[in-house]
Amino acid sequence: MTNQEIYDLITRFDGSGLQMLKLSRGDFKIELRKADPVASALPVATYAPAPAAPAAGQTPVEEAPTISAPLVGTFYAAPAPEQPPFVTAGDKVKKGQTVCLIEAMKTMIEVPAPCDCVIGEVLKANGELAAFGEALMRYRPC
Repeated sequence: MTNQEIYDLITRFDGSGLQMLKLSRGDFKIELRKADPVASALPVATYAPAPAAPAAGQTPVEEAPTISAPLVGTFYAAPAPEQPPFVTAGDKVKKGQTVCLIEAMKTMIEVPAPCDCVIGEVLKANGELAAFGEALMRYRPC
């Protein structure tokens, strides 16, 4: 399956009433489960530092579009621990360029840039758990 087919499957699963889905095609296997609604309804305390004022003519950080996690998994900013991150704040990227990885069930999923853009802020720390649809990065379209 291509990454796009996997993303489409996840989106359809998320919008369905199913709680679990298992799919096998040859050597490819994927299992999707929805979070327990009771556990996901619990409040989560978060801390966010005060945002810096945007430069003249730029979109404020809170209003900037985000690149979201396509599935639940571990966020990795770099392809390997000893390598530099795919992107950092201020980097200009092309549409489709890999900006990070999400690891789920020992499978690495590349997260592409949605358009030509400048990365404004990386919101997750390397190795941190990311929820489905959670913002990973803020960007400014070019």
